[in-house]
Amino acid sequence: MTVTRTNAAQRARQLGVLALLAITSLAGQERGSQDPRQAERGKYFGKKSYSPAPLPVFAEMQSRLPSPIYDENPLFLKLYWKAWEIAFKNFHEPAPASGFVSQFIDAAFNDNIFLWDTAFMTMFCNVAAPLVPGIGSLDNFYAKQHPTGEICREIQRKSGLDFSSWVNSDDTTLFTRWGWDFPPARQLQVRYVGRGIPKPNPRLTLDALDHPILAWAELESYAVTGDSSRLRRVWDPLVHYYQAFRTYLLQGNGLYITDWASMDNSPRNADLLDGGTGVDISSEMVLFARNLSSIARILGKNSESRSFAREADDLSRRINKLMWNSKQGFYFDLKIDGSASSVKTVAAYWTLLSRVASPAQARLLVDHLKNPKTFGRFHPVPTCAADEQGYLSSGGYWRGAVWAPTNTMVIRGLENYGYADLARSIAQQHLQIMAKVFEQTGTIWENYAPDSENPGRNTDSSLVNKDFVGWSGIGPILYFLEYGIGLKPDATANKLTWRIQSTQRVGCERYRFNGHVVTLVAEPSGAGAINISVNSDGLFTLLAEHHGVRKQFAVHHGANRFAIP
Repeated sequence: MTVTRTNAAQRARQLGVLALLAITSLAGQERGSQDPRQAERGKYFGKKSYSPAPLPVFAEMQSRLPSPIYDENPLFLKLYWKAWEIAFKNFHEPAPASGFVSQFIDAAFNDNIFLWDTAFMTMFCNVAAPLVPGIGSLDNFYAKQHPTGEICREIQRKSGLDFSSWVNSDDTTLFTRWGWDFPPARQLQVRYVGRGIPKPNPRLTLDALDHPILAWAELESYAVTGDSSRLRRVWDPLVHYYQAFRTYLLQGNGLYITDWASMDNSPRNADLLDGGTGVDISSEMVLFARNLSSIARILGKNSESRSFAREADDLSRRINKLMWNSKQGFYFDLKIDGSASSVKTVAAYWTLLSRVASPAQARLLVDHLKNPKTFGRFHPVPTCAADEQGYLSSGGYWRGAVWAPTNTMVIRGLENYGYADLARSIAQQHLQIMAKVFEQTGTIWENYAPDSENPGRNTDSSLVNKDFVGWSGIGPILYFLEYGIGLKPDATANKLTWRIQSTQRVGCERYRFNGHVVTLVAEPSGAGAINISVNSDGLFTLLAEHHGVRKQFAVHHGANRFAIP
């Protein structure tokens, strides 16, 4: 999310940065088109050009997409298909002069593509691979990677140039164009404390470098498709991207620097000024290293796998030493002077996804998720704790709103520590409230209010963006299939786990994973038992669970019949 992504009214009232960005953007477009460094991008990625192909059309493709069966709540089905209908409007071919190399999905927020938005959008597109542009959308970011390893989080869709306000066109040391909560906008140099100034100077500003989650997105795709050849293609870009963060964002305390751009108007932001370190970016770098270790192991790069695992463990220990508050049972950002911020935000839960927290620390974080005074709100999980001064029950963007990306991070993190029931509960609550809001408004929203069945509102009380698919498609599509119907694929083991909770007919036609297309239907047969029918075009293992009974079945080509007593 960026200042360029808010609606015009909110920008005019909230952001002193607007005038600066307009000036730098216009001037930067002129400079950017003449900047010889733009031609140096993409050297680590093998794909160099786009091979034209027809974009998928919803009306033509709907009969081939996964089709959920869920007699318990037909509203979920309507929401699911609405999400796909909107998503198909947001599939794009590369513009002729852009230098992009793949079709892509974009939230259609403005004329730019966004890195962490796109990474999350691939997660629901995975279920329809290879029918729709999904994980290949990330190719366009790899194709625009600088020789330094940096990738701009916001790139102009038509020209393929980095959004010019995030370009270090004057070749200075790292700085941020800070603006959201501190008008008038200021250009602030990052102060490094306890380490030297990195060289060469970065190509981008600090505002351009946040949420390094590309490797996570790649592994989420791999779990569905089992395509290790893609991991091999993206290995070099990912490693150089990781090293860029280590070069430019590593503070002298061994943690990582971030700014307002990680959570646009979060109450924590003032504590990050000048080079403060964030628990989110630091934990994301642990996650990045662990993901690279996993990818290296898959690719047979055992030495690299061990090296990245050691780096992840070392950084985890530093986060726990410097950012954990044992009295409050929570992780906090650090100011440039080393003192802790006092603001509790959802950023702390990146420690679960990255496996930074110990089991005991995870229990305390879970306590906050259950506490209605902090994060256990009517619609979990708010991005800011409810007992913070800056919290807004209407959402206020990152001052309390519920967002698909952060909920996904929390849910996946809880699963790492054995809190599968809580993870599923949060996903189902999110889906249920999205469905209720869809019933009232007929669409899907950018974010949602934490304390009511409503779309989120900006701090000026205007509604957030509607028809947002966009990462908000995660709830109606991914959560529905995985936590409503209960299907979780593991392509690496050629296994599909099905946790059946519905008391009525449930399943999915044309479910796709590991190259298979499968139709699964479960129906109650009396006395608490269920009958399962599976029609598959290939062999795989089905692990089905119902009312605590788990049974493993070998699925063969064609029709299969099973039962769980």
